[in-house]
Amino acid sequence: MTARRSERAAPAAPARGPETVSGEDFRSLIGRFTTGVTIVTTVDGGVARGTTASALSSVSLEPPTLLICMNKESTTGRAITRSGHFAVNVLGEDQGAVARHFARSGSGFGEYATVPGRWGSPLLVDALAGFECRVTDAVEAGTHIVMIGAVESAVGREGLPLAYFCGRFGRLSLGHPE
Repeated sequence: MTARRSERAAPAAPARGPETVSGEDFRSLIGRFTTGVTIVTTVDGGVARGTTASALSSVSLEPPTLLICMNKESTTGRAITRSGHFAVNVLGEDQGAVARHFARSGSGFGEYATVPGRWGSPLLVDALAGFECRVTDAVEAGTHIVMIGAVESAVGREGLPLAYFCGRFGRLSLGHPE
């Protein structure tokens, strides 16, 4: 599968404001958006791959579809491009060590138990939820590839998710908004 570039015209420049936003400023500001934490996995040529990722979004309920964003240079991202399948493992609030482990390049699966999904992508046994997907589309966007995945199987358990905010993992405190 090859990623395609978006063919839409770039949006018009704003009438006011900075001409550009630096990567450093963008990282600092987008870090204020709280996300969940996942381990994206695949198997390519018999080798299991996995990496920590927070760029996940549901796209459609009918049919169940989600998207992930993977760095074009990542081993896992390249393996997904070749295999055409991936799994998303949503981490629970007590799984910060898992997220840190998979954030290190080439760390393998170590002590973390998995079961193979329908297409062989590793599903973490202790994950809060797992979705195995077939890539239906991919679009290049800067340093990343946005991959659209048709959800072909899903499993889960009760619990609260691991959160990521301003470069740190943590727990959500679910109170009533004021």
